[in-house]
Amino acid sequence: MDQNSNVSCTDQTTRRDVHLDRVAFPLGGIGAGMLCLEGTGALSHVSLRHRPEVTHEPQMFAALHVAGTKTARVMEGPVPMWKAFGCQSGEPGNGLKGRTYGLPRFAEASFRARFPFATVSLSDPTMTVTAELTGWSPFTPGAADDSSLPAAALEYRFVNRSLQMIEAVFSFHAANFMKIGDGARIGTTAGGFVLEQSALPDHPEAEGAFAAFTDDAATVVDAAWFRGGWFDALTMNWNHVAAGDVVSQSPHADGAPGSGGSLYVPFSLEAGAEKTLCLMFAWYVPRSAVRIGAPVSNAPAGDCGRDQPATIQPTYEPWYAARFTGIEAVTEFWRENYTRLRAASVRFSDCFHDTTLPVEIVESVAANLAILKSPTCLRQTDGRFWGWEGCCGGSGCCHGTCTHVWNYAQALPHLFPELERTLRETEFLVSQDERGHQTFRASLPIGPTDHGFHAAADGQLGGLMKLYREWRISGDTDWMRTLWPAARQSLEYCIATWDPDRSGTLLEPHHNTYDIEFWGADGMCTSFYLGALAAIIAMGRALGEDVACYETLFACGRQTMETILWNGDWFIQKVQWTELRAGDPVNNPAQINSMGYTPEAVAILQREGPKYQYDGGCLSDGVLGDWIARCCGLGPVVDENKTAKHLDSVFKHNFRESLTDHANPQRPGYAFPQESGLLLCSWPNGEKPALPFVYSDEVWTGIEYQVASHLIMTGRIEEGLTIVRAIRQRYDGQWRNPFDEYECGHWYARAMASYGLLQALSGARYDAVEQTLYLQPAVKGDFRAFLCTATGYGTVGVRDGKPFLDVIAGAIPVRHIVYR
Repeated sequence: MDQNSNVSCTDQTTRRDVHLDRVAFPLGGIGAGMLCLEGTGALSHVSLRHRPEVTHEPQMFAALHVAGTKTARVMEGPVPMWKAFGCQSGEPGNGLKGRTYGLPRFAEASFRARFPFATVSLSDPTMTVTAELTGWSPFTPGAADDSSLPAAALEYRFVNRSLQMIEAVFSFHAANFMKIGDGARIGTTAGGFVLEQSALPDHPEAEGAFAAFTDDAATVVDAAWFRGGWFDALTMNWNHVAAGDVVSQSPHADGAPGSGGSLYVPFSLEAGAEKTLCLMFAWYVPRSAVRIGAPVSNAPAGDCGRDQPATIQPTYEPWYAARFTGIEAVTEFWRENYTRLRAASVRFSDCFHDTTLPVEIVESVAANLAILKSPTCLRQTDGRFWGWEGCCGGSGCCHGTCTHVWNYAQALPHLFPELERTLRETEFLVSQDERGHQTFRASLPIGPTDHGFHAAADGQLGGLMKLYREWRISGDTDWMRTLWPAARQSLEYCIATWDPDRSGTLLEPHHNTYDIEFWGADGMCTSFYLGALAAIIAMGRALGEDVACYETLFACGRQTMETILWNGDWFIQKVQWTELRAGDPVNNPAQINSMGYTPEAVAILQREGPKYQYDGGCLSDGVLGDWIARCCGLGPVVDENKTAKHLDSVFKHNFRESLTDHANPQRPGYAFPQESGLLLCSWPNGEKPALPFVYSDEVWTGIEYQVASHLIMTGRIEEGLTIVRAIRQRYDGQWRNPFDEYECGHWYARAMASYGLLQALSGARYDAVEQTLYLQPAVKGDFRAFLCTATGYGTVGVRDGKPFLDVIAGAIPVRHIVYR
């Protein structure tokens, strides 16, 4: 394999010392499983079985022996001290049996990322070599299949800094962490070993395999670890490492269940010379036990529609299970295509990072692309995308590519538009019934679902704007036309349910992303309504449809938004709970998430209205629909001056340099009192409800990013950058992982709102329907930035005062450039 194209990471943040402690960089394909490269070089978060395993840190390590040095060393930096008692597995109170923390390591480490690559540099005064390892997995915009592989690699680079030749042995070792029960074994593959587990009688999903191998001709494999009790296996392995042994053994006759495998690569290195050795990983877990959302059964009428027994119910199977027949097919593909896939990933990385945009912007966008490699994302055998909101420690959190959360995520539709289009198809063609009601959480496997719960106003209305976006990104009007009838029916359902009197605002109680219902008109959801109406008008006109009634609604809604819902400084809510079709809030089924009304709550209702409203508060999401409309290419849907003033108020009142004086009785883990952050809401004029909407006192990065990018879109660059810097300071590696921005779970999808920062600063948007490049940069003067379209990507910007587009991959046909 050609390793001549080394990935340079010098232009990104280099982390050292305590800022390595929480770093864990995801490796793996979209919906294919993940393992993480830690800031020290360790491997952790191993989650290959279609569910997150956040604390899974199996016995797996690389080591280096150099003849004549004091000792061999694990190829990692010092173990972070939080692991002494912070591990949630491997019982710290019992000494962390099974962990490798007691083995010698390199004295110093540093980490730098240049997505999808991350490099750990290692040095030690007792070693005659310095080393670095670069972890990566394929990621190429527009190539969804290449980017969905169950594979990753670590490239180890050694430099002899002595004045004489050295003799060394590199080795890699892993216990069989795939083992679940009987049928576990150790196999071999060319240049490596395979950890295997067969399917179990009642658990076919137990089947799985993980391969570790190199292409170095000198590699030998030990597939027969020492068998014994206590710490025998690890002790004997380290004895071999420390002695510089090169151990070659075939698997035990019985397969050595519960054992492990090792590979050894001896090499010589002249003074000043260097060597790169590629360690490849591949895995194959063709089935899962994951099934959620209760797809409607096609059972005979006599079964009353009950779900079939679990043993015959369909469960999620990954895309790669339809592409590959087994672990050997995956390893063969990985070997044969490694050079091509690496070159494509380097080309993307180089283009993405070839920018003059501020480093905190680039880092925020890139860090959250890691979400696409996390267990938050799944991809079915038919190629359709599906996502959790985030990940708990051992399971996904909040299922169904939740429409009101994934509204914020701007990365996928630009980098992998074919996957994003499958979400629209699921929403409009699968999760929507004949009335137009959309279930905002799709089932898995994707299929018909229950419609007993109310729809989400922001999610369903946002879907119409996103349908418009997918049309303009793809340029495929025929595709949009096939979804038009369902889209129109969706909007009609929204009108009938939340605006039956066609006022242009949502008056009836409407569910939203805060997991509650707003009663009465509010700025946030009215801005969504306006965006959805603008989208349906634009699509309808393109199809020759009569959209006059929607134009009237849009005008009415905008008038109400900019008068009744405007207090002079920001957009508000007009709480209303009487004279509505919904009836009494106490008895309304829409209050299901409100845990009912106790006598105490009834007293609050009589005094100030339903629980969980924001009323006159300054809501950070108060014009969210306008931000999404701009990101989708619809342009502003609310008066631009009022939008700008609202955002000024949000920054003034909701951003806190210190949260020390802020009381948060909700979930404080997202931002501690000594940190900075943007609150979801504040009440500068007083009159905060006794029980405001849940989460109102919290700090979410997804909302911080949308506000920051919206500020930048309206010319407030420094204010936007201030919010972004606060996020990067909280996620600096010391206390939080820079590649895991969490909310209701790890790798939370809303954080992909960070891609909007790129859109805001560059002001670049390609319209494939018109084949026109729109360029309205927020930055002044010459600049360059990354641009991705459905057919190619490249660098866009201004050079010598003139707009330019350099296409790096694929093709981007441009008839016109509109530069303002």
